[in-house]
Amino acid sequence: MTSTADSRLQRIVEQSAEALTDADGRFHKRRLTDAVRVQLTREDLDPHIRAAALDRLAQSLVTGFGEHRNPRRRRTGALFHPRDLVKLGTGVWVWMDRATDSDLLEWSRLSRRNRARVDLADTEVQDYVDQRIDAFRAHADVVYLGDLERLAFGWTADQADICGSSS
Repeated sequence: MTSTADSRLQRIVEQSAEALTDADGRFHKRRLTDAVRVQLTREDLDPHIRAAALDRLAQSLVTGFGEHRNPRRRRTGALFHPRDLVKLGTGVWVWMDRATDSDLLEWSRLSRRNRARVDLADTEVQDYVDQRIDAFRAHADVVYLGDLERLAFGWTADQADICGSSS
């Protein structure tokens, strides 16, 4: 039932986004958040959807807590703070004050692997944007990326993945 409730939550967000989208395809995140909140506070909201929303809220709060407690360079020049968290993978976090040498080695290994992924993703974005900017210049009459993708790169609807499948 959870996957059904999750997909219904995503549908609420998507429908709200579509309702807020202006003629240029833009909407404000804050207005979307407000609209979704209105939908989630409706009296007639299915209890499974309400539970899935509460799960998402809890996950978001925990993620935010972990991000806030990420070790970062301080004015003193040190990364250490006893109340910061070292993330060891597979959902295991350790207070920095209680981290061991093997915890630090695992943290370092994960950090390096994550950096490599971020660098690869950024390279892909930069390459994609460079190609599309060149194509926009070659097709000066095209205004929107969707039109450019269809015209210059042969995109068709049958090539589309399900939205959000990577999350």
